[in-house]
Amino acid sequence: MKQRHWFRAGNGSFRNKLLFTSIACLLIPTLITLTVSSLLTKDAVKEQAETNAAEQLKLIDGYVTNLFHYMLHISNYITVEPQMNVILKQLEAGKQYTGPDAEYRKFVDQHEVTSKIENISIVGEKTYITILLPDGRSFTNYLYQEYDPTLLFQEPWFQKLHDLAVMDTYWIEGQPSPFLYEKGRHQLSLARTLRRPNYEIYAYVIVSIPDTQIQDIFRRLAGGQETMLVDGSNRIMTHLQRERIGELSPFTAGSHSNAALIEVGGEDFLVSQRPLTIKDWKLVMLTPYEDAIHKINDIFRSVFVLQIISFAIFLVLMIILNRTFTRPLVRLGKLAHTVQRGNLEVRSHIKGNDEIGRLGASFDQMLDRIKQMIREITLEQSRKRKAELAMLQAQINPHFLFNVLNSIRVTVLRKGDQDSAAMLASLSRLLRMTIGREEESITLHEEVSIAIDYVALMNMRQKEKVQLHVDIAADVMLAKVPRFFLQPLIENAIIHGLQKVAGCISVSACQAESQLLEVKVCDDGVGMPEAALRKLRRKLAERDTVIDGGGEQGARFSGIGLRNVNERLRIRFGDAVQIGVTSAEGEGTCITVRIPLSEVNEHA
Repeated sequence: MKQRHWFRAGNGSFRNKLLFTSIACLLIPTLITLTVSSLLTKDAVKEQAETNAAEQLKLIDGYVTNLFHYMLHISNYITVEPQMNVILKQLEAGKQYTGPDAEYRKFVDQHEVTSKIENISIVGEKTYITILLPDGRSFTNYLYQEYDPTLLFQEPWFQKLHDLAVMDTYWIEGQPSPFLYEKGRHQLSLARTLRRPNYEIYAYVIVSIPDTQIQDIFRRLAGGQETMLVDGSNRIMTHLQRERIGELSPFTAGSHSNAALIEVGGEDFLVSQRPLTIKDWKLVMLTPYEDAIHKINDIFRSVFVLQIISFAIFLVLMIILNRTFTRPLVRLGKLAHTVQRGNLEVRSHIKGNDEIGRLGASFDQMLDRIKQMIREITLEQSRKRKAELAMLQAQINPHFLFNVLNSIRVTVLRKGDQDSAAMLASLSRLLRMTIGREEESITLHEEVSIAIDYVALMNMRQKEKVQLHVDIAADVMLAKVPRFFLQPLIENAIIHGLQKVAGCISVSACQAESQLLEVKVCDDGVGMPEAALRKLRRKLAERDTVIDGGGEQGARFSGIGLRNVNERLRIRFGDAVQIGVTSAEGEGTCITVRIPLSEVNEHA
């Protein structure tokens, strides 16, 4: 009863209780399994270690054999290549080059043979290829400074080539490499004779590779185990330790087709050897037995059966304990289903200091919070409907003002005062664009219309009229631009450029390079001196330019200025905005604004 009470009590962490039980149930069968497996699997481990070593040596054999086959492929290619053999036969028969192009034909023949052996050796591993004629002439894929091919006649094995039959290959055991750049290394070679139909030799083919290629295979695939290539007399031809090359291998006295466990110097070694198809050479790999069995940790049949039983017991225990621990969770799941059907009055009333207890308390708190939020949302919706009614009521006032202005304009027009009617119309349109529109961007066509109305109003205020010329390209007429960025520029042109006297202002817009919308506002007024122009450009370049007092909302039709426009555009488009000013005294001023078309349309 105490144990059962401990499981159901709220003391301690639910996660810790479940973790402790899982570890206890897993650890006991694991210890039993390891103890029994150490007694039953010794022979199986030895057999598996031998099999693994043999498979690893088989993999190495595949790479080494492919390397030797590559050497055979080169010799076979030279043997059957018709054009090369024709040239070699002709040279061996004493072909003479005469005539004015003798040197050229000689060069062509030499280049033909040399290029073919160079091409076949490029695609593979580093290989030294020699084609040697009986009179000492030769063709190689290496420089004569590295090695003199005529020295091959002095090799002790060279005379044995005369006893070879057609297509026979003579493999040469490992020997020190004679090549200049391979000093201190060893090499493996094969030799073949090229014969006429009467079996007369007309050339010798020798293909050599440095033993570093075989060492690289050992290094990559042997996993740090001692691996060697030995000849038929058990003499080491290739080994990662160069000082061992030429020694007799002490591990190949017996003939093991797969792998065997032998004792050397009081220590057990797993020796695997595999014969090659090349002569009587073989691969030998030596592995300390302790290292071999350390890597083998497979579970065998008897251990597997025992583990199944152990884990079955573990599973039963886990089911029983999980049912005890998760019963409150099942209760919470049923409660959640009840809440899903819309009943928010139910509560779990689960108590405890563990995770499940806190989860039950949080669930109850969540239901309380949902009910509170529903009340708040209902109240908020009621307030929102009242605010919408107030907003609709507030919209009546601007429309009433527009209707009154239109009524006054119609009355003035009936009395014949065309100028006053036009002024009222322009003022009505400007007020409608200012009050009745909330979007930040409008089309360039609408912005130009605002500028035209503004100039019309200014002309009615001044004695001397200002002429406004507009030239807008058709492809940018509907481009989106910030509201009221032209009016401050035109206001500056009237007040500061023309100084409120008669003059001409031109507004043009087109698409410039790099998807830029280019807008120019130019006047033919008094202009400005060079010093003032430099000062203005410097202020426009400053990032911390301060907008003159009042803000945009308070000075919408006057006093905004070029600096205000510059700051507005930079806040919106960043460094993509380009504003340039050109001016000269007595010649007027021109302001150029460039805005990225893509940016303008994205902000619309």
